[in-house]
Amino acid sequence: MIREVKENELETLLALIKEMAKYEKLTNEVTATTKTLYQSIFIEKGLKACFIEEEKIVGYLLYFYNYSSFTGTANIYIEDIFVKEAYRKKGYGQACFKYLAQEALKINAKRIDWVCLDWNEKSLAFYQKMGAKKLDCWVLHRLDEEAIKKLAS
Repeated sequence: MIREVKENELETLLALIKEMAKYEKLTNEVTATTKTLYQSIFIEKGLKACFIEEEKIVGYLLYFYNYSSFTGTANIYIEDIFVKEAYRKKGYGQACFKYLAQEALKINAKRIDWVCLDWNEKSLAFYQKMGAKKLDCWVLHRLDEEAIKKLAS
């Protein structure tokens, strides 16, 4: 089952985010706090946060809406799908994509986009098997916090 995160569950969400960061070897990148998550999810309402749950929470899903000028529609961008290692290969990832596909149909979205680390062969194979297309023609760019401050001044 996939359900929305409740306000009193942000510690659990943050712990899962940190667990995913450890898996991705990016622990030093996590600066999120329960306060920033609360702001994004419940005040600004720009982030959708869900738990993947059966008898207990086994993972999480974070996504938001973006816009394509080419399709003229809002679309879905997946920030994170994370399933704890002991619960992988049990259909939870597929359930997340089914949930997102249903959400996409509700808003008339034409796309669901996400990125994946290039070394994560298991996830890449899963996405390909599901019918996802790898977009080699696009190059991801980022302005980090330091660059943003420098540019803004």
